[in-house]
Amino acid sequence: MDPVRNPFAPGAGQRPPELAGRDKELDAFDVVLERVARGRPERSLVLTGLRGVGKTVLLGELRSMAVRRGWGAGKIEARPDAELRRPLSAALHRAIRDLAVRHRAPDRVEQVLGVLKAFALRSNPDNAKLRDRWQPGIDVPAAQGRADSGDIEIDLVELFTEVAELAQDVGTGVALLIDEMQDLTADDVSALCAACHELSQSGAPLVVVGAGLPHLPAVLSASKSYSERLFRYVRIDRLSREDAATAVQVPVSREDAKVTDEAMAALFEHSGGYPYFIQAYAKAAWDAAPTDPITAEDVAVAAPEAEAELAVGFFGSRYERATPAEREYLRAMAELTDGSAAESGEGQAGAGTADVAVYLGRKPSSLSPARDSLIKKGLVYSGERGRIDFTVPHFGRFLLTKDE
Repeated sequence: MDPVRNPFAPGAGQRPPELAGRDKELDAFDVVLERVARGRPERSLVLTGLRGVGKTVLLGELRSMAVRRGWGAGKIEARPDAELRRPLSAALHRAIRDLAVRHRAPDRVEQVLGVLKAFALRSNPDNAKLRDRWQPGIDVPAAQGRADSGDIEIDLVELFTEVAELAQDVGTGVALLIDEMQDLTADDVSALCAACHELSQSGAPLVVVGAGLPHLPAVLSASKSYSERLFRYVRIDRLSREDAATAVQVPVSREDAKVTDEAMAALFEHSGGYPYFIQAYAKAAWDAAPTDPITAEDVAVAAPEAEAELAVGFFGSRYERATPAEREYLRAMAELTDGSAAESGEGQAGAGTADVAVYLGRKPSSLSPARDSLIKKGLVYSGERGRIDFTVPHFGRFLLTKDE
């Protein structure tokens, strides 16, 4: 098979050639856009799932849907220990520019941009020297007395209100998409929940769409108890056999080629139905196939190549971020679960934290720093009290086959 024509190119957040198995989520967001545009109340949306299920890809698709509807849309990726003001300012600046082309009152647009600039400038420390002060790329004077108090919760409510009113002027809305939402600081999570609560009560046309790891609902709930009712939570999971077949067969057929049913069964078995893994194994199988169609034998030949690439780029890069003590903890988790994780769907997810301590012959309290650091690095998560699991599918299996 000609490698130049290979339709598969797995990458972080890169849209697959066929976005299969997400019609339900896309249709639901289409309803949200329409309801908000008509002034009807609607909750903001939170997508949760393990790494590799396509949350970032889906966020990008939702943003495109909003833009096609004439909405202003901005997307950011939260980072640990980084404040929300600067990236949020850049995202909303883009959304306002989307709205400005339809607004008939330039002065009104400049007014909102002035509020946004005032909000952004509060990210500078009060004692920062002039030459060290960050300047947002907003070419209007900063407003005063609006979204500039320095209290992120007050400022965010006021900023969202200004931006939403601008969208309302042109009969549309604003979508703010936040990836890796669990990495927001506690203050920023609290402020975001408060702002969404205020907007939902007023019916303002601004929707937040967050995406994050499975414990994101617990992060939001710990910040504001009403977050359970504030957001609509959608779990993004691996694909069914039928959807996995669509994700592979449709792109292959566009290249006037075929993949046998036996090959599809083998691809599903190796990938576990996870979109990123499907792309990785399908790409390797295409390159390994000497002729059309792609067969189960081609998948068998390609599997070690795909696994070697995943071991370096997908698993290895994450493993290298862990300290020796953290790797010991990860290895114990893998051995206690026989390499399976939440994706197995059998019994309780992951390993008990007490069981890890017993396995390592340590006191649970002595392992807390390693566990907390692994959670902060996004390698594990706690879906329920006393249990811990991998955020990356098949990571436990990788650890059991890795030579120390």
